Amino acid sequence: MMGRRLRVLTVSSLFPNPRQAVHGVFVENRLRHLAASGAVDIRVVAPVPWFPSAAPLFGRWAAFAGVPPFETRHGLPVWHPRHAVIPKLGMSAAPALMVLGLRRLVRRLWQEAPFDLIDAHYFYPDGVAAAWLGRALGVPVAITGRGTDLTLIPRHPAARAQIRWAAARAAACITVCRALAAPLQALGVPAEKVHVLRNGVDLDRFRPGDRAAARARLGLDGPVLLSVGLLIERKGHHLTIDALAGLPGLTLLIAGAGPERNALERRAHGNGVADRVRFLGEVPHADLAELYTAADALVLASSREGWANVLLEAMACGTPVVATDIWGTAEAVGDPAAGLLVGERSAVALAEAIRRLLAAPPDRAATRRHAERFGWEATTRGQLDLFAALVRP
Repeated sequence: MMGRRLRVLTVSSLFPNPRQAVHGVFVENRLRHLAASGAVDIRVVAPVPWFPSAAPLFGRWAAFAGVPPFETRHGLPVWHPRHAVIPKLGMSAAPALMVLGLRRLVRRLWQEAPFDLIDAHYFYPDGVAAAWLGRALGVPVAITGRGTDLTLIPRHPAARAQIRWAAARAAACITVCRALAAPLQALGVPAEKVHVLRNGVDLDRFRPGDRAAARARLGLDGPVLLSVGLLIERKGHHLTIDALAGLPGLTLLIAGAGPERNALERRAHGNGVADRVRFLGEVPHADLAELYTAADALVLASSREGWANVLLEAMACGTPVVATDIWGTAEAVGDPAAGLLVGERSAVALAEAIRRLLAAPPDRAATRRHAERFGWEATTRGQLDLFAALVRP
């Protein structure tokens, strides 16, 4: 490690802001624990798309307009520069447009206090833009792949070519689970350049609580399922609602906001389970622990996930999970105490797994012990060791 604290510039559009409180919270959590080590100074550049109006009629685009240019979060200085998004140009122009939006700010931050390393999260367009900026400044770049940026986006030829370019120029490539290392190597990245530094869970924030009190506050009675995530198709909330039709007596809580809200409500009515489904809207990250504590099981029916933090959070509260067996999920749910994996992404398979889990639930203390293997300490140490090696003279 260097004699002084390492200076790191993190670049990621996956980062919370006052208008999107849970957007990219997993990146913020990783940085909070890294900063808590006392070994690094971190500045965050979290760009948002440019939009001219904050009028509510423009929906999520209006939220971008309301994001402040600068804020401090958990002691971290965070800048939110704007970058253009031009849909007709497709994905191919996204990295170049992001560079145009970032370069003046990044160069100013460099002049004020040169950083040793650029730490980028999400390969496209963020990682590609960071690789360009790092090359221009002569600074090493580490890029973390998190899921669809390695499993879905590279299917587009222009994006694939740019991801390969960025990976080749990055000093290191990081993935949040072992399963995501294979797509990187398929892009031609040498195995020795790929480092697996998984996401962790805050074991103090997410811990077993008073279940009876949590259930009473939420007005719950009987077995309870919980589904957490954006209300979009790939999160699979619709499948969990369908499964509920074959699970009489169970209540489903859905925590999240998104464009599928109305469709999911209609689905619940169509399945005759509307009286057993509660839509909670977007729940602050700090408030999720009470929901996990109150639930008998978390259900995650995603079609794509790199490493789903909600699995660890639920297990840290003692709540087992039922989850589709995709990418890094098997690495998180690798013990009977954790819950069950579902090989087929269907309502029938989910319902059967839920029945099995609730018929013979693991000891909640054992579920918590499983989660304790995934604290942030090892990941933070891995980051510090890797970053120090990248900047070592």
